[in-house]
Amino acid sequence: MCRAVVLLFLLSSGTFPIVFASPVLSSGGTIDIGSRGDEVRVVQKLLADAGFYAGEIDGIYGSGTQRAVKEFQQSNGLTVSGVVDKETVLYLERAGGEPSRYNRSLLMRASAYTANDPGCSGFTYRGNQLRRGLVAVDPTVIPLGTRLYINGYGYAIADDIGSSIKENRIDLSFDSRAEAFSFGVRNVTVYILD
Repeated sequence: MCRAVVLLFLLSSGTFPIVFASPVLSSGGTIDIGSRGDEVRVVQKLLADAGFYAGEIDGIYGSGTQRAVKEFQQSNGLTVSGVVDKETVLYLERAGGEPSRYNRSLLMRASAYTANDPGCSGFTYRGNQLRRGLVAVDPTVIPLGTRLYINGYGYAIADDIGSSIKENRIDLSFDSRAEAFSFGVRNVTVYILD
């Protein structure tokens, strides 16, 4: 029996569904280094949504995707192989909820920004293309690369800095200006997962 997975990818041009019948779920296959295509995009998106992947969602299973898979597997008590198998996919599909474990939490003042804002290069301080799930922090408060969960936003990675992002401030990236304006500025609880 074939099970299809449908995910919506938000791009600057809008949303479109990517549908695939995962060989991992239907025939026991795996996704590993060198794999390419929609299956890899879906894995990258699931990893990003769970706060493990900051790279480009490009459908190429390279060393960055493998590193994120290994971190995800380790965090969830799975065999750390870097290979996406049926068990890893099942855990990835359930990873979107609030975290049950975290090291500490902070009350922070959150603002919103996009890659299209004036003065923004479109890339984070760590060199990743700016997208939802990558946030700017004060690295003396939250080290860059730290996995976070932010109420009202979801999972994120501390991947950027900003001249006005100091102490208890955090800047959340969004894919569109409409989303950023809708979020506005508000107090949020930030859970430090690493």
